[in-house]
Amino acid sequence: MIDEGYVKYQCNWIKSEPMDLNEIAELNKWRNKLYELGLIGEYENGIGFGNLSIRYSLPEQFVVSGTQTGNLPVLNEQHYTRVTNFDLEQNSLTCYGPIKASSESLTHATLYQIDPKVNAIIHVHNLELWQELMYKVSTTEKNVSYGTPEMAKEIIRLFKQDNLIDKKILVMSGHEEGIISFGENLEEAANILLDRYYEWFSAKAI
Repeated sequence: MIDEGYVKYQCNWIKSEPMDLNEIAELNKWRNKLYELGLIGEYENGIGFGNLSIRYSLPEQFVVSGTQTGNLPVLNEQHYTRVTNFDLEQNSLTCYGPIKASSESLTHATLYQIDPKVNAIIHVHNLELWQELMYKVSTTEKNVSYGTPEMAKEIIRLFKQDNLIDKKILVMSGHEEGIISFGENLEEAANILLDRYYEWFSAKAI
């Protein structure tokens, strides 16, 4: 059963003016590519999936696509928000912008906090690729749900125990179809994911 789209953390949303289009140009470039491939999109029930972010300004601040924007073919400045702080233990997050942060933002925040070299994060959905990569790359425990402190702690565990810092890609086994990649920039994060995608797609076509 797809469990997607619902914000599970306490969101302290300060509604404010959108960012400049130039600041989100790179995000939109890669978001458009992922949307074209169906890795970001919408389920038949109308729930959108997929999000991405980049580190912004202060070390643990980042810009992320807003909640329930996966269904939109093209995003603009109204669809991104800036996360300024978070508290894992309190399961809370603060964001500034015209829209609330993605339901996966607590996971993004954890990755930015763990490793200062992480500057971009991509979260996509694809059932067959998810099944293919399960336990072949870093994989979270099945009983851990997305967008929760437990998921954040699970990612911390994978950094410590499964060399996630070098692999830069993980499968969320308790979040059907969910895959995350990250890197020093969006190009690296996207290429890590797309290399796996095209490898799987080519094998499937044989």
